[in-house]
Parts: sequence; structure tokens; C-alpha cells
Amino acid sequence: MDMKRSKKIFFVLAAIFLLIMLIIGYDMSTRTTWPGAKKNLKERIEEKVNE
Repeated sequence: MDMKRSKKIFFVLAAIFLLIMLIIGYDMSTRTTWPGAKKNLKERIEEKVNE
């Protein structure tokens, strides 16, 4: 009976941990842009200088 209870606790904690990791991952992905979506840094600097 004790083993069953500790397994339940483990799975609950694992689910909470995974949920927190998913939330953090989603938050990071919304705050940053994918590197392929941006132009090269050198090109961006040249555009700012030419303005």
C-alpha cells in the first residue's frame, strides 16, 4: 500500500514538473524570434548606418 502511495506522489510531481517546463518553454518561444527569421547581423547594422 505504501509503494502505491509513493508512486502516485512521484507521478503527480513529475506531471507538475513537466507542466512547469512546458510553460517556461512556451514563454521563451514567444519572447524570442527564430534565428532564421532575421537577416544577418552585418546586413542589419549596414541598414541602420545608411538610414
